[in-house]
Amino acid sequence: MTEILPPTPGGIARAAAMLDDGQIVAFGTETVYGLGADATNGVAVTGVFAAKGRPDFNPLICHYASADAAFMDVVASATAHRLAELFWPGPLTLVLPRRADCRVSSLAGAGLPSLAVRVPSHPVALALLGAFGGPVAAPSANLSGHVSPTSVVHVLAGLSGKIAAILDSGPCRVGLESTVLDLCGPSPTLLRPGGVALEALEAAIGPVQRQPLAAGHAIRAPGMLRSHYAPALPLRTLADDVGPHEALLAFGPPLPGAGLVFQLSEAMDLPVAAARLFEGLRWLDEQASAHGVTGIAAMRIPDSGLGRAINDRLGRAAAPR
Repeated sequence: MTEILPPTPGGIARAAAMLDDGQIVAFGTETVYGLGADATNGVAVTGVFAAKGRPDFNPLICHYASADAAFMDVVASATAHRLAELFWPGPLTLVLPRRADCRVSSLAGAGLPSLAVRVPSHPVALALLGAFGGPVAAPSANLSGHVSPTSVVHVLAGLSGKIAAILDSGPCRVGLESTVLDLCGPSPTLLRPGGVALEALEAAIGPVQRQPLAAGHAIRAPGMLRSHYAPALPLRTLADDVGPHEALLAFGPPLPGAGLVFQLSEAMDLPVAAARLFEGLRWLDEQASAHGVTGIAAMRIPDSGLGRAINDRLGRAAAPR
């Protein structure tokens, strides 16, 4: 049975002790709920892959209580230090070369010479990381490829009975996974858009390359699989109309003809839409049978700021499975 722990000093201490014992504990961050394990314990990391049904070639993000702690395990460039000063704690993941004495199990990094690291800003997550005192590998706390969780209820829907505990951390403010930036090559490369906008990164460090996943590209960080974040219903993006058996994922005034609608933001507010995206996909799945719905039509989202991250998730959710 999966234990629900309160976000109190006692609950946080118990969650840290469970991690230290090699158990799997889900906890909330500002992005989504993560499925945490001691990143230095290969057996515990294997448990994360097993619980999620995640392929072991897909690396995990390691979470730390501070930039100094993160940079103990990776080789941090001047650019990495600059970004850490500006965006940590926060929804930015940096992919950097592993140090020779890196503490993290090679399984967490999928055997790569690099490691994805970040410092979350959620106060409960930071308290847990501080109490545990080491790196915590934590992909999103859902079955692999499915819609990411932003609440305890979402975590339980996919993983109840498969993990030791969930540290109830309340709602996830951002609601989309972190931005992933690769700093291992000659130029910074965006591997996954997320909670920190590309425009903010470029204002801080100059031009950033973008790498869409193509055939033959290695999976260097989470969220790079073509099919990911997918609801049970097939999803159609860039919709300008609604089919007779489609639900509508609306952004702005809804398109006519939809019987089942989830509104991301009628005011077309991108941060609000990002925070509601995964909730909306889950809700439409749950309501589908009662309304005779067999698919989802998603309205157009501006491809800038957080809209870029929303479109990335929608595109992967709509990809062939």
